[in-house]
Amino acid sequence: MPDARLSPRERLVLIAIIELYIATGEPVASQALARFFANREGLSSATLRNVMAALDSAGLLDQPHTSAGRVPTAAAFRYYVEQITQPGRMAAGPQSANAMPQGPAPLSDARRDQIEESFSGVSSSHEYLERTSHVLALLSSGLGVALASTTAGQILEHIHFSRLSTGRVLAVLVTQAGAVQDRVLALDHELTHLELETAARYLNENFRGWPIERIRAEVARRVELEREAYRQMLASIDELCRKGALAGDENGPAIYVDGIANLISSEVDRERLRQMLLALEAKQRLVEILNAYVDGRQQEVRVVVGLDEASPAMQDLVLIGAQARLGGSNMGTVAVIAPTRIQYQEMIQAVSYIARLSERILELPAD
Repeated sequence: MPDARLSPRERLVLIAIIELYIATGEPVASQALARFFANREGLSSATLRNVMAALDSAGLLDQPHTSAGRVPTAAAFRYYVEQITQPGRMAAGPQSANAMPQGPAPLSDARRDQIEESFSGVSSSHEYLERTSHVLALLSSGLGVALASTTAGQILEHIHFSRLSTGRVLAVLVTQAGAVQDRVLALDHELTHLELETAARYLNENFRGWPIERIRAEVARRVELEREAYRQMLASIDELCRKGALAGDENGPAIYVDGIANLISSEVDRERLRQMLLALEAKQRLVEILNAYVDGRQQEVRVVVGLDEASPAMQDLVLIGAQARLGGSNMGTVAVIAPTRIQYQEMIQAVSYIARLSERILELPAD
């Protein structure tokens, strides 16, 4: 909802209701709101009831039962995310009606230490993504998801070439994610066993730990720059690459999911729960959701409240996702999918912090 449609008082009350609901999980009654504001001047119980009624009419609050308090709607949570993520937006809380934070509060030292310790010993993109899904599930009490990029996220571990027949070579590619890909290459020029062994040795010694997309570009660059003594060998490698030796995985990107059980206690409607779990357990569906909502070109954390466009059963879920990068390339997407009643500020910062860890713990070899 645009700021112009909310008065400062309505904005303050709405954010207070959201934070009370996040903290307690219970509908917020006017009496609880009055205690929160401690009878501040201009915010009497009668005034608060009138403001809540106006927010209800605006579609920002819902009343589950006639005698119950109010709960924020998806539109209210979207408004809240806008307030806490954009510089110069108003904060929640009773301390000051004019408090103006600069984005979400930073992670505590204890939380950063916990995250750092959780990633101890990680040395490959596979381990990083797998560990990320587990850590985010624990931190959010929701679903932790990590999706490998289809190209740059594939990191070379080892490659081997075998000559099958005239003009036909078998390339066996092993990635650091543990995937083994083999494909038959139809070459334009005949290569001997020695040339194939030399090509594999050069790639393994020079490019182990590199994203595959970068290797293809670098080989093409070196063909133009290397001394004449290496030109013939590099030309052979270049042809092997052009024919698909370092092509992407045709089976699609790897996805790591942890924490499905965390969502069960948050849903009371059994049929809706069943539909939601079906949508989340279909990994291809999760790949589509992440690709749809988290753009590989964006630098910031993306927050999407209400995933009903992906599935009606997911209308009360929020996605908090970001891109993990390696060597300037997109390595994959890390995300939390959780009920809308989540600690937004902490989880936005946690997702951002973990996404940035990839560059530090998986440093590329120098060119």
